[in-house]
Amino acid sequence: MSADTIEHNRNRFDFSGVDSIWLFGYGSLIYKVDFPFLEKRPATIHGWQRRFWQASHDHRGTPEAPGRVVTLIAEPGATCMGMAYRVSPKVFEHLDVREKNGYLRFTTTMTFDNGSHAEGLVYIATESNDAFLGHAPDADIARQIKFAAGPSGPNAEYLLRLAESLRALGDDCPHTFAIESHLRSVTESDT
Repeated sequence: MSADTIEHNRNRFDFSGVDSIWLFGYGSLIYKVDFPFLEKRPATIHGWQRRFWQASHDHRGTPEAPGRVVTLIAEPGATCMGMAYRVSPKVFEHLDVREKNGYLRFTTTMTFDNGSHAEGLVYIATESNDAFLGHAPDADIARQIKFAAGPSGPNAEYLLRLAESLRALGDDCPHTFAIESHLRSVTESDT
């Protein structure tokens, strides 16, 4: 599948008669909220884990030197904490462009802090997209992130802001924090 998923996402869901829908963010959507929302709440989804397995050719890297950003990988028993936003369907006109590099919208069940549940949408970059990189050792991912930059800024900024946001949510994401630790080690050894 092509990495450009704009049209595919626009044809995936019919929002006729829908006033608002929940959106689950687990990466930059936690801290870079450049869209209007009606409500915002911490939430968790089950059966998924956050991984830096997706290339960023358009935001945090270039086609010649892609960065790495997060996607979700199915994992029974896993949980992924993030932020849920209740939004107007019109928001997806912007978000489908922002998340175009291999991400597709899927339906998910979110659990809020008070134990209540809601159905919503989440962007996931699956293995079938051209920008999927897959697993690599944490230290290798950190090195790739250290040297990548794109129109949205340095890839390291993405990683550091995500780690900071996850800590603020009270989330323990060993994968993200291990890569952050490697990034800091690589940066210190270069000085």
